[in-house]
Amino acid sequence: MQTLLHYFLHLGAPWVIAFVFFRKEWKMTYILFLLTMLVDLDHLFATPVFQAHRCSINFHPLHTYYAMIFYVVFLFFRKPIQILGIGLLFHMVTDYIDCLIM
Repeated sequence: MQTLLHYFLHLGAPWVIAFVFFRKEWKMTYILFLLTMLVDLDHLFATPVFQAHRCSINFHPLHTYYAMIFYVVFLFFRKPIQILGIGLLFHMVTDYIDCLIM
């Protein structure tokens, strides 16, 4: 169930957010939301790269609280930077929910 929720929050919920709040440009917004998943490339620097019950929040460099401060700053810029900030923060919330479930 956790895996299903995790991938829904990474793929389905951003589509809903894009469609509801950015109706005119929902396709481009959704693409930008999907691009924010590139933040997970920082998992490649971990040893081991994948560990089943590891919380990524404050473990991987782009998932730290310091990085999240930058993502909040993105909200004060114009689109598309603002949309990237929303996507990155939503990504962090999704990963945090994973941590809570573990």
